[in-house]
Amino acid sequence: MTYVVTDNCVRCKYTDCVEVCPVDCFYEGENFLVIHPDECIDCGVCEPECPAEAIKPDTEPGLDKWLKINSDFAQIWPNITIKKDPMEGAKELDGEAGKYEKYFSPEPGAGD
Repeated sequence: MTYVVTDNCVRCKYTDCVEVCPVDCFYEGENFLVIHPDECIDCGVCEPECPAEAIKPDTEPGLDKWLKINSDFAQIWPNITIKKDPMEGAKELDGEAGKYEKYFSPEPGAGD
């Protein structure tokens, strides 16, 4: 099992989760975070830290798409371990459906 970052992180990118991760398995895109599934130790400390509730265990139904997205982009995006401010407009976009299809950018973030 691993944890995955899902749709509601897109264009919010709260980073509360990265500070609590004991193995630094978060990677930063321009407007999204991912978890490297091979580095995640399934401790779950990140899940309750996410204000957008975008982090889920991959054992929940229907998360295969998110496992692939997290795995693919963790290979190419820079590691992030330090909390940053959320994206502008994060509160307004929280809970909007279909954010990945509407707003996702494959570009890397700055990392640490």
